[in-house]
Amino acid sequence: MGPLHGLRVVELAGIGPGPFAAMLLADLGADVLRIDRPGAAPTFGRPEVDLLARGRRSVAVDLKHPDGVATVLTLAERADVLLEGFRPGVTERLGVGPDECLARNPRLVYGRMTGWGQDGPLAQTAGHDVGYIAVTGALHAIGRAGGPPQVPVNLLGDFGGGAMYLVVGVLAALLESRASGRGQVVDAAIVDGTAHLSTMLLGMLAGGLWQDRRGVNLLDTGVPWYDVYETADGGHLAVGALEPQFFAELTERLGVPGASRDNPAALRELLTETIRTRTRDEWATVFDGSDACVAPVLSYAEARDHPHLQARGTYVEAHGITQPAPAPRFSRTPGALDRPPPSPGQHTREALSDWGVPGVDALLATGAVHQP
Repeated sequence: MGPLHGLRVVELAGIGPGPFAAMLLADLGADVLRIDRPGAAPTFGRPEVDLLARGRRSVAVDLKHPDGVATVLTLAERADVLLEGFRPGVTERLGVGPDECLARNPRLVYGRMTGWGQDGPLAQTAGHDVGYIAVTGALHAIGRAGGPPQVPVNLLGDFGGGAMYLVVGVLAALLESRASGRGQVVDAAIVDGTAHLSTMLLGMLAGGLWQDRRGVNLLDTGVPWYDVYETADGGHLAVGALEPQFFAELTERLGVPGASRDNPAALRELLTETIRTRTRDEWATVFDGSDACVAPVLSYAEARDHPHLQARGTYVEAHGITQPAPAPRFSRTPGALDRPPPSPGQHTREALSDWGVPGVDALLATGAVHQP
């Protein structure tokens, strides 16, 4: 079921943050209909590993065909939400922009996902996660003192600053529409969301509690009690003992009780040498269940076997692939992984019929929609 059971979403297929937002809505129970191009190749070459497409059906629609455009507008009439991730102006040129869709369905929430946003000097410029987080200041903040910025894969921009803000915006607009009876456009930009994620750091900067340079602050490896250390076997241990009581627990379990924070350089050397005396897993046993705020740095392959994550079912086996379970958790209406990722166009006839689109056979005959 999921808390979003009954919500209907049309997704114009794209890459990265848009599909992740649609996946999250599907995980939580929404009926998400993905619109793919006819003949589109599966992402990553195999549909079953495109986990961002899980939980929904795929319809192949030719948006260069007038009846294909009409089909998407018919779906928009029946939908609560439409998601798209093209450059600004593309859906308008295709004839499925917000004006056309809202004219057919005034209550529709039209969610737009871009890197730069719908306006501004760079709105029409291509980009990727690393560039978006670069101009916000966030990338500048990540890394060690004296070293270059470190790329945090694409979790910060695409998914944190992008997809999650699209989902929040869409759900907020849906709540508002229930009171007003009117839909609206949600302009979710990775630059905006990433900047918003930096709110605490900017407050600390304004208060003189943060320096605008890497590796010299409380949370960026600038202090030895919040850092990552190498172990005897080449593994790593994450240390986050910020509070005094947690720091005391850290030093006690390391076998260096009484170690002081007063000389950070000497403390860093002590922690480095001490942690190198045992393997990662030996230290994990030492700190297991403690309040020292220490954890082994695990690979994805190892993480799924961690006892805590196993107990919570954080990673699950679904449709032959190990993947994250839906999040967050709900006490009464839990999300579910009820559909594997589809092949592009796999459900054209079935889904269009279920959504009440008339003349599906005629649409197939004209090539406006395709069924592989």
